Amino acid sequence: MGMTILLGLFAIGILIGMPVAISLGVAALAAFFYEGLPTLIAFQRIGSGVSTFSLLAIPFFIFAGELMLHGGIANRLVQFVTALIGSRRGGLGIVNVFSSMLFGGISGSAVADTSALGSILIPVMKKEGYRADYAVNVTVTSSIAGIVIPPSHNMILYAVAAGGGISISQLFMAGMVPGIIMCLFLMIAAWAVAVRHGYPSVPFPGWRVVGITALGAIPGFFTAVIIVGGVLSGMFTVTESGAIGVIYALVITTLVYRELSWAGFVAAVKQASKTTALVMILVGCASAYGYMLAFYQVPDALASFITMITDNPLMVFLLINIMLLIAGMIMDMAALILICTPIFLPLAVSFGMDPVQFGIVLMMNLGLGLCTPPVGSCLFVGCAIGGIKIEQAVRTIWPFYLAILVALALTTYVPAVSLMLPDILFGS
Repeated sequence: MGMTILLGLFAIGILIGMPVAISLGVAALAAFFYEGLPTLIAFQRIGSGVSTFSLLAIPFFIFAGELMLHGGIANRLVQFVTALIGSRRGGLGIVNVFSSMLFGGISGSAVADTSALGSILIPVMKKEGYRADYAVNVTVTSSIAGIVIPPSHNMILYAVAAGGGISISQLFMAGMVPGIIMCLFLMIAAWAVAVRHGYPSVPFPGWRVVGITALGAIPGFFTAVIIVGGVLSGMFTVTESGAIGVIYALVITTLVYRELSWAGFVAAVKQASKTTALVMILVGCASAYGYMLAFYQVPDALASFITMITDNPLMVFLLINIMLLIAGMIMDMAALILICTPIFLPLAVSFGMDPVQFGIVLMMNLGLGLCTPPVGSCLFVGCAIGGIKIEQAVRTIWPFYLAILVALALTTYVPAVSLMLPDILFGS
């Protein structure tokens, strides 16, 4: 009965539109009351959930991303990539994916990627003769690069949810190759669809323009280089790298690009504060909810259920992927990272998957959920920018889903895809 209360109240809260964090907290407290456990333990779990040192990096990463969003970095990256490869058939589709790979690796946010690049590229693509659904689909699906390619604050959430025993630096490096592979497959899909529909290209502006736009994009791109390079070199921790990233983003957007206005700075502070507060409330409530999941031995029950179906590791990994994909379609990503990690990680590890590899598999699954109805926040943002209905975008998005699924399969079944760089750099 207690497990029914825990799971049922959470499901009801989601169905009636209650915020995920509140749904988690209410369900956890109800289960505590039902079992007669001291409510003090529940609030201790909430407090301990947000007191992890690694979480301090999240507000810095979020704030740095907001500064870059309002400070002209995205626009300069788009100008450089358009000058470099926009002259090919369907080049703006490839430009879109390549820009997401660069900007996503800087901002670390799929929604920020969709908002920033979509506002620039979707109107341009429509003006150049591309269909609105194509422009939206390329923008939305390529935004997942911001989750997989480092630095990514979602990887920090995963490391915390896994109990703190996973190196964030290794997670950062593990996402590099899968993220690039995924973007390459998305470029192929964008090119193939563009050729099929006869979409145009833009004239090549000349290598002089390419050089000028490259010089303009380099200072912004170095935000990610400084953050990731500093962590890998041991010069500073992940939290310190986030703080340095904020300082560097401020310097670049105010003194170099000179595009961050006072209004833009205030907007960045407000949005970063709001997002950070939501994440921290979610982490705290998810910690209490996770305590009750462990109390009711839900991870063990799920593992027993799956092993009753099959004990073949390949099939087990397939079932885990299917469950994560379905969950990603109906719930917010941050909440799912905190809920699904303690449930699926032990199962995946017991069948031979490395915890770092599972983290990337989790990111890709839940990232795809941001692009799918009914709760795909990136899909909503992209369709709003493109001025089309979600149904119109979903009807033609399948080639891009397929590209992501192929990259996901490689990451799941070929450990070297995600573990090669960590093994080389850290000797693990």
